Amino acid sequence: MKITDIVLAPGTGAFFYDDQAAIRAGAGQDGFLYVGEPVTPGLKAIRTPASSLSIGLVLDDGTVAWGDMMSVQYSGAGGRDPLFDGDAMSKLVEETIASRILGADISSFVGACSHVLAPIEGTRLPLALEYGISQALLQAAANSAKTTMAEAVCRSFDLPLPTRGVPLYAQSGDAREINVDKMILKNVDVLPHGLINSRQKFGIGGQTFLAFVEWVAARTQQIGRPGYRPVLHFDVYGWIGLELGLDPQAIADFICRVGDKVPDFNLNIESPADFGSTEAQVENYARIVSILDDRGSNARIVVDERCNTLDDIRQFAEARATHLVQIKTPDVGSLADTAKAVLICKQNQVGAYVGGSCTETDLSARASVHVSVATQADMMLAKPGMGVDEGISIVGNEQSRLLALLERRRATSDELQRSNNFTGPWMVKLR
Repeated sequence: MKITDIVLAPGTGAFFYDDQAAIRAGAGQDGFLYVGEPVTPGLKAIRTPASSLSIGLVLDDGTVAWGDMMSVQYSGAGGRDPLFDGDAMSKLVEETIASRILGADISSFVGACSHVLAPIEGTRLPLALEYGISQALLQAAANSAKTTMAEAVCRSFDLPLPTRGVPLYAQSGDAREINVDKMILKNVDVLPHGLINSRQKFGIGGQTFLAFVEWVAARTQQIGRPGYRPVLHFDVYGWIGLELGLDPQAIADFICRVGDKVPDFNLNIESPADFGSTEAQVENYARIVSILDDRGSNARIVVDERCNTLDDIRQFAEARATHLVQIKTPDVGSLADTAKAVLICKQNQVGAYVGGSCTETDLSARASVHVSVATQADMMLAKPGMGVDEGISIVGNEQSRLLALLERRRATSDELQRSNNFTGPWMVKLR
C-alpha cells in the first residue's frame, strides 16, 4: 500500500495554551481569563485557545490515515518546544516533508518514522510535527496490515499481543471538587492531578495543598464503591521547591509529610521542584528518590519538566532519578519514541506513564491508547480537555474496543491453529 496524496486541515485543541511563567509570577484571573501581559515568547496572551493541524495520508485504496499536531498547555516552559504555529507547520510539510511522506514504506511503522522524520541539516523537526505525522504513519501501517494500531506497534517492537488494559489516570483542572467526585463515581484508577500551579493553591508552607490531599483521600471513601482505593496523583508544578527552597532533603521531608497524611494510599507527587536544567534535575531528583526509598515512604515522585525527549527520559531512567516518568507525548515527538520510552523505563525498572496534554485532540488521544496498551505502560492519561468526562470516555472506550478486538484476534488465531495446524510467523510472533 502506498501514500498517494497529503491533506492538511487546521483545527483546535481541546483546551488552552497557558503562560506558566506569568501564572507562577502571580497573574490574577478574571473569570476564565488571566490578567496581565504574557512572559513566555510566542504567547500573545497568558491564556489563548489551543490550535492543531491535522495531516491526512491518502492511501492508494482510498482510505485516509489521520494524525494531529499540537503543542502542550505550557509550551515554552521547562525546556519544551515553543508555542505551536500551524502556518509554519503547513509550510514545512508542503516544502520539505511531503516528498519524504510520498516515498515512505508504510509497512514498517518505525522505519517510516525514521525516514519521514529525519532531521534537516542536523536540526530535529518540531516535536509537534513529529507527533502528528507519526500518528498518521501508525494508522497507515495498521491500515496496510488490516490490524489495529496496537498490533502495528507490537510488530515493530517484537512485543507479545497484550492481554491487559492500562490503568486510567484523570486530571481535574481547576474544578477540583466537582471533578474529583466525577472521577470517584467513574472508578478511575489514578486521580486527581489537582492543578496545583500557583502559590494560592499550594498555600503557605503547603498547608492548602495538604488539606486538599486529605480531602481527596476522604472523599474516595465517602462516595466511592466499597474497596475503592485509587492511586492519588498530584501535580504541584514545582511549588514544593518554590515554597520551601531547592534543598532535596527539605523537599523529601515535605513529600513524606504528605504521604503520612494518607498512609492507606499509594501517592504520586509530580514535578515537586524545577532545578533549572535537565542535568540539575537528574542529580537532585535522584537524591529525593533515594531519601524516599530509604524511608520506605508510600510516596513516589514523577518527573515532567526537564524530561521531554527520549534522550531525557533515558537519562532519568538510567540514573533512577524518578519513580515514574511522565512520557508527555507531544513533547517526546514521534509515537515511535513514546513506545521506546516506555520500554526504556521498563528496562530500568522505572514506572512509565503515557501522558500528554489537555490541549490534544480526540485523534491523538486514541492513538496514544494503542501505544500505551501495546507497550503495557503503567498508566495513561484520560485526555484531552479539562472536563474529565470527555477524556475518560475517549481514552477508556478506545481501550475497551481495542481489548475486545485483540481478544477476538486471539480467539480466531487459536481456532485457525486448531483446525489447520497453522504456524505462520504472524501468529507465532504475537502469541
